Amino acid sequence: MSYKIDISTARVLVVDDEPEITEIVETFLSDAGYQISVENDSYKAVEKAREINPDVILLDIMMPGISGYEICQELKNIPEFANTPVIFLTGKDRNDDQGRSFKAGGDMFIKKPFSCERLLEIVNIVLMSTGKSS
Repeated sequence: MSYKIDISTARVLVVDDEPEITEIVETFLSDAGYQISVENDSYKAVEKAREINPDVILLDIMMPGISGYEICQELKNIPEFANTPVIFLTGKDRNDDQGRSFKAGGDMFIKKPFSCERLLEIVNIVLMSTGKSS
């Protein structure tokens, strides 16, 4: 199956409290052509989403203050983000985390550590499913 993603307009918001993670993801996805915004403060995640109106959100689950689950639920309750895909990135490995991420409104669940190539593939697939492909 061959497809082309229109990355020239695709905006990705990466929310993780670990700057080294956001830096790696930002560099890799930027090099692939995506417009990347990063937020390391869980309290500012929703505000950042409102500011950039992302096409997809990569969201860590375990963060100080507000969990990724709570951020996702808050975003999904805002009409303009109700259909914005959320991909959870997490180091957690408990069986209920994947189910809990879907209950919170997440669309995908990626376990850390992950390969950047696999992450790119998943972002492409998610954007394709939202019609962000050409």
